[in-house]
Amino acid sequence: MTVIMTACGAGNISPEISAVTQTSARPQIGVVFDSFVIERWQRDRDVFVATAGSLGADVNVQCANGDENEQKKIMEYFIQKKMDAIVVVAVNCSALKGEVEKAHKAGIRVIAYDRILIDSGVDLFVSFDNERVGQLMAQTINQKLPDGGKVIKINGPEEDNNVRVVNQGFDESLDSNIQVIGETNCSGWVGEEAFQYLNDHVEELDQADAIMCGNDSLAGQAVKALAERRRAGRVVVVGQDADLDACQRIADGTQTMTVYKPIEQLAKLAAQDTMYLISGQQIPNVQGMSDGTSSIPYVSIEPVRAEKDNLDSVIIDSGFHLREDVYRK
Repeated sequence: MTVIMTACGAGNISPEISAVTQTSARPQIGVVFDSFVIERWQRDRDVFVATAGSLGADVNVQCANGDENEQKKIMEYFIQKKMDAIVVVAVNCSALKGEVEKAHKAGIRVIAYDRILIDSGVDLFVSFDNERVGQLMAQTINQKLPDGGKVIKINGPEEDNNVRVVNQGFDESLDSNIQVIGETNCSGWVGEEAFQYLNDHVEELDQADAIMCGNDSLAGQAVKALAERRRAGRVVVVGQDADLDACQRIADGTQTMTVYKPIEQLAKLAAQDTMYLISGQQIPNVQGMSDGTSSIPYVSIEPVRAEKDNLDSVIIDSGFHLREDVYRK
């Protein structure tokens, strides 16, 4: 297992938290990711580790490689190591109730990062407004297809509760004159499954006016399938995460929109709020939401729609990607 411990700086750190951690033993935080298949998770990891380190914590980062049983073993390991807090990006949002209970019995705080843990009673859920993500996708398709049309939905895995929430926002916002003619779920966010589905359903693909993709990796495979049929740039394609190659496709005109989620802001916020929990302080701007059986503290960040017209202001001016990387000139 790889241990990452750091004391690197990260801006906008709460002085109140710093004052607490500098006068006590260094808190120990365990972080377990689903996998690093999705590009953004490496950014989340680096910013979280840097921020928590600058607040005086040691951070142990582990990766479950998309295996829920491995994720359970890693949580058991963190419990045995007597971590002060465990931060989880869940493989299966419904699979970790028992591990959360064990952690709580050991006096360890559990934070669900980006993906809620169903029926688990975690101490905090930090995420983007995922229903809003779906709404933004639908709004883009509505605007591009004012006279109606047909859409295919390429979703992430059913085990990821965010997929359900994004779809809820999408379905409720999609205009009634736009028809969903095909839909699939890609296990483990494997992009090749999106490509395979579209090639197995060429009749629907040839009819589609738009493709809604659960993330930019799936969107890339959708564009690839369209390109092979000489339709790339003629079909509306939406995704999320603002991956570099997605932003390049938007600049090139083959992807219509990506939902930009300020990952650095989320990761910093999660690290700061984790330290608030460890030190017993009140978390600022906390809301409440149901995890299925109980109300849990929830902190969210608003996502932003990134298209060709605002690519510079949203993506480049924020420093998320460099101009020369996006436009490749």
